[in-house]
Amino acid sequence: MSTTITILIIYLAILMGLAIWSRRESNTLSGYYLAGKKLPFWVVAFSTNATGESGWLLLGLSGVGYAIGFKAYWIVIGEVLGLVAAWWIIARRIKKLSDKNETITIPDILANNFPDKANLIRGVAVLIIVLMSITYVTAQMIATGKAFNSFLGLDYVTGVTLGSIFIIGYTFIGGYKAASYTDVMQGFLMLLGLIIVPAAAIYASGGWEEILTNLATQDPTLINLFAVSANGGQAIIIIASFLAIGLPLLGMPQLLVRFISARDDGEIKKARIVSSLVLLVLTFGAVTVGVAGRALFPGLEDPENIFPVISNNLFPQIISGMLLVVVLSAIMSTVDSLLLLVSSSIIRDTYQKILKSSKDEKTLANYGKYVTIFIGLIAVLAAVQEPRVIFDFVLLSWSGLGSAFGPVIIGILYNKKITWKGVFAGMSGGFLASTIWVAWFKADYYGLYEAIPGFIVGLILTFGVSWLTSQKK
Repeated sequence: MSTTITILIIYLAILMGLAIWSRRESNTLSGYYLAGKKLPFWVVAFSTNATGESGWLLLGLSGVGYAIGFKAYWIVIGEVLGLVAAWWIIARRIKKLSDKNETITIPDILANNFPDKANLIRGVAVLIIVLMSITYVTAQMIATGKAFNSFLGLDYVTGVTLGSIFIIGYTFIGGYKAASYTDVMQGFLMLLGLIIVPAAAIYASGGWEEILTNLATQDPTLINLFAVSANGGQAIIIIASFLAIGLPLLGMPQLLVRFISARDDGEIKKARIVSSLVLLVLTFGAVTVGVAGRALFPGLEDPENIFPVISNNLFPQIISGMLLVVVLSAIMSTVDSLLLLVSSSIIRDTYQKILKSSKDEKTLANYGKYVTIFIGLIAVLAAVQEPRVIFDFVLLSWSGLGSAFGPVIIGILYNKKITWKGVFAGMSGGFLASTIWVAWFKADYYGLYEAIPGFIVGLILTFGVSWLTSQKK
């Protein structure tokens, strides 16, 4: 136990060191929220992956692999396709548009294209970002509590509290630059962990053939990619839902700002190759952890604990301690980005743009730091109430943000006839469709993933309303 704690202390000290090193960039809004748009490709690539995956990758996705077996590999395909599409369809165009208009947030980009005196676009965008991001951060705080409980035996609430102190702390001090450079270290640790843990699990199981035999004995559907679910759900709907998990990547604000923060177009071209290949290894490794773990440790009460269980049982304490750091890396690399996303929405979009504040950049950046702390505390208070399922919690936030912003971003980047009313309708409609689907329809349609109706409604409204309103001019 003492070895694990020592490793953890060293890791957290490195994070704080990076935060202190980065603090010079945090005295302006562009510096605090985008590191001055000067990041090299390798930072952008690893930061994009680390931000997008979070605790759901190591705990949530491995838990899904444990619970349903081979069908979880459809999620791998869906995520990789979604990220590749975001890099090739969105990244270069949104970077160019942001540089041209000197915008630093996604609501900035949406509102800058239209005369919107009432600030309806910016206001709705901020509301959606705040609601969904706090939900998302809460899910990561839950993952923190589970990680500390599984690895160190700490009480769940203590784990949530301890993790939040360090995450909020280095984000407060160093801003986006600290978040991005720590993401590089965290992304590398995640990559390393998701290579050695599945490899060790397969070896301990006696090889892949032994795993297949074991799973087939437990339940033949575990090794069938096209199996119908136990509750009678249609396989095609399940597969479509898993493939669509990557769809929101086209509109996740915390990922889109990664594209904007790149130094130039050349860095984006290099970053997209690195990012796509790394994501393939990360997601494939996470599902394989769950699949092999099901063969090794059947009957776990909480499938989302399979990564810590394998780590504690197959590795010496020094490696197990490092793997705790891997889990925390996944969580922290997402939470810091989400805290900055919400903070920028409140300070830049609400206080500076909507309320027309005349405060100087340094003062606004300082306000942003305090908002970062406040939002983090809200998420902690929510997380300590009840440890919900990480995977489902993340999907709700993921789909809400993606459905709200994906269709309108595509519209603005690819169609000059998009109107402000189309953006307002598409953003609102996409968000509402995804959340309403979860509340009233998802259970009756075999769990069809909410991003599918959300994205469809968002696209129809963005382009349809734009066409109707442009005709009236």
